[in-house]
Amino acid sequence: MSGGQPETKIGRKGIAVAALLLTASALALLRPAPAFSQETELRGEVSESAILADQQRKARQLRGQGAQDQNAPAAAQDTAPTTYQPASPGAVPDDDQTAGASDSIFDQPPAANDPLADTTAPAKPRRPSTARQRTQDAKADTKASTKTADKKKTKKKAGEATDNTTTAATAATGDQADAAATADDGGNRRAVTIDSVDKQKLDPGQERTGSIDGRKVKPEEDPFAAPGVRIGTFVFRPTLEQGFTATSNADSSSTGKSAVLSETALRFTATSDWRENSALITGYGQFRNTVSGQKINDAQGRIEGQLNVDLDNELRAIAKLGYEAAPESASSPDAIAGVTQQPLRQTVDGSLGLEKSVGKMRYALTGVVSHDFYGDAELSNGTTVSQRDRDNTLYTATLRTGYQISPALTPFTEVELGRRVYDQRLDTEGFERSSKRIGARAGLELDMGEKLSGEFSVGWLREAIDDSRLPAVAGPSINADLKWSPERGTIIGLTGKTNVETTTTAGQSGDILYSGRLTGERQIRANLTANSALGLDWRDYTGSDGHDLILSAEAGLTWWLNRYAGLTTRVRTEKLTSNLPGRDYTANSVYLGLKVQR
Repeated sequence: MSGGQPETKIGRKGIAVAALLLTASALALLRPAPAFSQETELRGEVSESAILADQQRKARQLRGQGAQDQNAPAAAQDTAPTTYQPASPGAVPDDDQTAGASDSIFDQPPAANDPLADTTAPAKPRRPSTARQRTQDAKADTKASTKTADKKKTKKKAGEATDNTTTAATAATGDQADAAATADDGGNRRAVTIDSVDKQKLDPGQERTGSIDGRKVKPEEDPFAAPGVRIGTFVFRPTLEQGFTATSNADSSSTGKSAVLSETALRFTATSDWRENSALITGYGQFRNTVSGQKINDAQGRIEGQLNVDLDNELRAIAKLGYEAAPESASSPDAIAGVTQQPLRQTVDGSLGLEKSVGKMRYALTGVVSHDFYGDAELSNGTTVSQRDRDNTLYTATLRTGYQISPALTPFTEVELGRRVYDQRLDTEGFERSSKRIGARAGLELDMGEKLSGEFSVGWLREAIDDSRLPAVAGPSINADLKWSPERGTIIGLTGKTNVETTTTAGQSGDILYSGRLTGERQIRANLTANSALGLDWRDYTGSDGHDLILSAEAGLTWWLNRYAGLTTRVRTEKLTSNLPGRDYTANSVYLGLKVQR
């Protein structure tokens, strides 16, 4: 019996060892293979702090398991949870020491129906950190940093600079906190600070630029132009000119004599500063007084206003109103001989026009009213002669139709109808001077910008007098208003007008006056301007072969001392030649003065 006991004990131990081996084999077969868990891919990026925290957590678990194996009896007796006691105020316990701490983020999730889910698998031993492992970690760190930097650049190009700065600052703060928690493994960490975000390069074009104070200022196109004075919504530019004229014929007549005259001229323009519509007011006044020689004391001037209003449906309205006062010219066919001063002629005129564009067609309808009234003539013997029988009003309506061939060329035709009405039905000689007016013209509008602009037209004009004893005043009609600039600083202008001049001379109907002016202006220097003018007037008397030819030429210089004052001078000559007796004259003059402007 005693010899069988050892055999019985050995047999029982063998059976127990065999059972334990079978159980371990079954558990090994049921547990997932480590190779499978290594092939499992993690979604998304894992921060370096999470990897380090997981490694430290596993190391603590291994140390704790080793301590339990060595002190199993003591651990079995003391099963009460250990309360964490902070080493310093404000310290925070580790995640695995707090209640409800979760396992590693790299562990496989437990199966729902796994009967061996509660079986505890042996923990893997921690591999010591080697130089090779540090090198691999550093390389991974560098790749992650490169990817992060590329992402930041991409977002910054999309206009998310503010969000990038906030994210970078938050990430840097989190990394600093992780580095403080894992100071024992700080050799594998990379220092990240908020200041590193500020050192990143800005997008092209976002760099700070220097001051513009040192840049060159673009020079003014006309540094001596009048700056003007703002009055309400208008810019007012006045010019005052004072000088003296030495002339060989003071009143430009066949009996004129030499004199030295004091001349004062005031001119101004007022331009509106409105957003849509526009207004323009112009005016001038000229006063002449004798210093020595023939007695001259006269004044003349004009003021005119224009309003442009843009209406709906490509419709535009243009309104004008003007007033002019000037003495009768001594060379006029109606001038009275033997007077101390020619009668004053005053004119009030106004017009209203409507312009309409339909495709390339251009339409314009303009109505004009002009009233002339004359003062009494003072004779040298002290008597006066009334001129009231010359007062009249002219009403005209003009319809223009044009077709725009191109933005620069628009040919047109126009028809004019009118009526002249005298204040007195019969003049002092018993003639009925009222008349009917009709005209037709064809012309061309030019719009080539600063190079060439304006219009010209030719046609026929006729004014039939109500009195059958007087022939109608009729003849060709020529009108022009062109400006040409062959080069910058040079302006050449051409103007032409056709006017019907009425008369109250017994047995005469009047005449047609053709006036033409060719002007030139050249800016020699910024403060030196030259100007010139050539004039040609032709007067054709109705009912006779009488005619007048007037030629004139003028040249002048203006030297600006500064923006507000300058010296001006001009020379002028004028000659009238007529086939009627007592009308020829020649007048030469020289002027020197001072011009101020604002």
